[in-house]
Amino acid sequence: MKRTHLPLNGLRVLDAAARHLSFTRAADELAVTPAAVGQQIRALEDTLGVVLFRRTTRGLELTPEGEAGLAPLRDGFLQFEEAVRAMQAGQSSKSLTIAAPRDLTDKWLMPRLAAIAAADRDLRFVLIGADETVDFTQANLDLAIRWGEGPGEHEGEALESDGMVTVAAPAVAIDAPLIAWPGSPDDTGALVRVDDAGLAIDAAAAGLGRATVPQLLAAADLASGRVIAMGEPVPSRLGYWLVAPLPQWRQAKVRALVDALAQ
Repeated sequence: MKRTHLPLNGLRVLDAAARHLSFTRAADELAVTPAAVGQQIRALEDTLGVVLFRRTTRGLELTPEGEAGLAPLRDGFLQFEEAVRAMQAGQSSKSLTIAAPRDLTDKWLMPRLAAIAAADRDLRFVLIGADETVDFTQANLDLAIRWGEGPGEHEGEALESDGMVTVAAPAVAIDAPLIAWPGSPDDTGALVRVDDAGLAIDAAAAGLGRATVPQLLAAADLASGRVIAMGEPVPSRLGYWLVAPLPQWRQAKVRALVDALAQ
């Protein structure tokens, strides 16, 4: 069913003017001029085809037509307020749904979420495996992490990284065969091909060769000595980005999570 267009600005002015029975006091409440209130009321009267106020020797009075619509109008504004509160309730929720590549979730995201949750025991996380083609409209997501050159069509913040680094097991020779994955800068003559950079790091740690992967993803394995760096990291135009559409990005819980993850 097609809904009738409602002159909401005029109805809001009507409510204020009816409560005060004064265009001047209504204007003060609405932070506009008395002339603007009068214009809104006249426009509303033209739209509705009725007279809403009359000026008498005692001041401003509502007409019977104006009086008849006042109670349901105020009920309607109360319903609007309830609707706004219901829509805002999600901002105070402690549940966050996050989409991220599975290798990043395993090697980087999980430990950080554990630390964040330890500081706030009310937090709850839903984790979804995803690549750079995340659809926020279908997945009911709060935040996504994706690999690319930037945030794309969404708001975003880059995760700090030194770029790409080549890793291998400590005993592997510098000329060991390559381990390839879909984002490899070079896979010529690769000994093994795997689905993602996380598996490439694991293959390198197992002694299968050397893999060039995002430094961010390899940081924990490098720190533990599971793999070693073969040379210095190389800057890359690609990186991991925290992204979300503007409405989600503005939510307090999402902003707090972004700040915590981007540290």
